[in-house]
Parts: sequence; structure tokens; C-alpha cells
Amino acid sequence: MFKRLCGHFFTPVSPLRCRIVAGRRANGGFTLLEIMIAIFIFAVVITTIFTSYSTVSSGNKIIDQKTASYEMATNCLNRMIMDLKSIHLTLPPKYSPPALGESPELYRIVGEMTNIRGADFPRLRFTSLSHISFGEKKESGIAEIVYYVQAAKDGNYVLKRADNLYPYGEFKEKPGDPVLCRGVKSLTFKYYDDDGTDYDRWDSDSEDFGYATPKAIDIRLELAEGSGSLAFETMVDLPLFREKKK
Repeated sequence: MFKRLCGHFFTPVSPLRCRIVAGRRANGGFTLLEIMIAIFIFAVVITTIFTSYSTVSSGNKIIDQKTASYEMATNCLNRMIMDLKSIHLTLPPKYSPPALGESPELYRIVGEMTNIRGADFPRLRFTSLSHISFGEKKESGIAEIVYYVQAAKDGNYVLKRADNLYPYGEFKEKPGDPVLCRGVKSLTFKYYDDDGTDYDRWDSDSEDFGYATPKAIDIRLELAEGSGSLAFETMVDLPLFREKKK
């Protein structure tokens, strides 16, 4: 049915159809339920992204910490290897065991155990040509090197290196001795004689060892790493060796 209005034809629309069309136009926006669902999905996405970022960030921190520990342990062992590869000894016929009451031999090797805050750690004393000079004055010579462990405030231990030129005197720990390694959990020195027998201690001035020096020293270093630890080990064949006195 068409009706003419001002020269134009149009189709009459019923009131019911008008209400339906109007209802559709009113519902053209988002409902409250749709908005809530969208907010929920957005929250899930943000939480997932944040969790992933936190996991990656935490993983990076762990990797950085382990990398720092590896670098510190590597530098520590390299320093010890350099010191021991430059070891200085008195060899026969110049060497003779010290007589009773005499001062100990200057270039002796002494490895002993010490107890620090209830834990056993080794201390190694020897002489070496790898003296490190600090300050403007550059000195050189045969240095007394001592590796020893001290307790740290964080509950762990630090490995320190004493380096003194002659005259050596009685060894004393000094606050200024540089730290080789921090976070030390355990440290072990194994001394090997010419037959391959290993010892936990050594004294080249002692008859128990035939006044000999070790032929090799095995170093095992364990660092605390969170709830676990990292272990490092190296064997150093000494370039000089004094055989047992017969």
C-alpha cells in the first residue's frame, strides 16, 4: 500500500515495527555483562603478561648472579694458579733441613687446617715470584703468599690473599689483605707427593714428609649460591719439586 505525500510515495510503517527498530537502535551499545566479561579478559591478559615479565626478570637475576659467581671463582683460581706456577723453592744441594732450634726455612710450603666459627678451612703458605705491588712504588722480589679464610658478616666466608716481601716474619692476618673470593662455602687443598698419594696438610720442613715439597696441589672451591652451591676444581702441577730426603 503506497500513499502519496507532497508528490512522493511512502510505505506506512506500523507502530509495532517502529518499536522493534527503536529497540534495536537502543541495544546497539555494550551491555553491562559484556563490559564485565571484557574487563575480566583484560585482567587475565595483564596478569599473564606481568607474571611472564616477573618470571623472566627473576630468571635474568639468577643468571646474572651465577655469571658473577663464575667470573669471581674463575678469577680466584686463575690468581692461585699464577701464584703456584711462579713458586720459589730451595733445592738441593743448597737446601738442608733446619736443625733443632733453628728458624724454619724461608721458602717452605706449609698447608694446615684452621677452625673458623666452627668450620674447618685450610691455610696455605708458600713463596712465589708473583708479588703484586700496590701504589706508585713498584716492588718486586720473592713474596710470602698465604691463602686464608675469614668469617664474613653475611654468615658465609671470604678467601683472602696475603702478599709480603722479605723479611717475612710471623704471619698475621691484616684487614688490608685483598679478598680473592666471597661467599665461600668450602675450600679444600689436596697435596700430592711423588707417588701420587694425597694429603690434607703438608709441611716441607717436617721429617714426616721427608722434607719434600708436594708435586701437585688440587684446589676445590665451593661458593654459596642461593639455597644451593657452585663447585669449582683445578689441579696445579708445580714447576719445581724437591724430592724426599733419604
